[in-house]
Amino acid sequence: SSEVLEAIENVIQGVLQSLAQKKAPVLTVANRTDWRNIEFKDSVGLQMIPGCTTKQIRSDCPQSARRFALMLKILSMIYKMVQSNTYATKRDIYYSDTLLFGSQSVVDQIINDISCMLKIPRRSLHVLSTTKGFVAGNLSYTEEDGTKVNCTCSATAVTVPSNVQGIKNLTSHAKFILIVEKDATFQRLLDDDFFNKVSPCIMITGRGIPDLNTRLLVRKLWDSFKIPIFTLMDADPHGVEIMCVYKYGSVSMSFEAHHLTVPSVKWLGLLPSDLERLNICKDALIPFTKQDENKLASIQKRPYIACQPLWKKELEIMAASKLKAEIQVLTSVSADYLSRVYLPNKLQFGGWL
Repeated sequence: SSEVLEAIENVIQGVLQSLAQKKAPVLTVANRTDWRNIEFKDSVGLQMIPGCTTKQIRSDCPQSARRFALMLKILSMIYKMVQSNTYATKRDIYYSDTLLFGSQSVVDQIINDISCMLKIPRRSLHVLSTTKGFVAGNLSYTEEDGTKVNCTCSATAVTVPSNVQGIKNLTSHAKFILIVEKDATFQRLLDDDFFNKVSPCIMITGRGIPDLNTRLLVRKLWDSFKIPIFTLMDADPHGVEIMCVYKYGSVSMSFEAHHLTVPSVKWLGLLPSDLERLNICKDALIPFTKQDENKLASIQKRPYIACQPLWKKELEIMAASKLKAEIQVLTSVSADYLSRVYLPNKLQFGGWL
């Protein structure tokens, strides 16, 4: 915490020095969303290059003065929280003065900018994000406050902890981890008691694009148990995008890639080639929208696809057919096909990429 306080003090000192020299204070932040500032490294995923381009948030410019003020406001809130060892969610910060901040997304962006500017992970700034992910299966751990959590014995899933860094005593006999894209599929597998039937496993869902805590938990499980991690996604560009976030990270959070990505993640399903292999009726598939075409084209150009020839091939099948499918399409074969046949066969015979 002394490191965090010192980093904030250095920023404020810079502001005061500018004022003493009768200059307008400026905050310098990295361009987090520019692909030119990102490099792809096989062992880490997408990470920010050392000499990346920056943008200045000036206090004397009408376009950025408000943002400058909000950054100082949030820096002062973080400083107080670190000093008093208290925590707040991004939502708490927004609701502390909704008129001032204007919207939740403004707060979210500023917190990420501050984290990147100070080169300090967001959880060390005492800012927690609200969790939307769930975990179930063969896993137990102790939360920071001493609460013991057992995911094995519950028929309902456990919410991903809001302070993943603080959990300890993780124990599991799981043979693998299954990341499920959607909540509906996750609940279905839970109802079918999937994580006990095939072999003990841990199931996680980020319920769509994963939040930070879900990604941190996947990474923590990987660091703790070093067991295979598989993804079960819709066979569409959006599903592929979500899988890539778990495996390679996202552009906007690339400055934190070392804590978040798990490059060993494997694509288990639903593969575009599975649709042909299983003779899924064309009527059950959904035609691409223009947005799908653009998203797929942009994924195909990304640096990590070049080193994944088998993924590349699957994306080409998807692009040629211009058809997508949700995992639920497997119910057209039979109601419990996913948990009874599809997943056990894939796991037994190595049907992943």
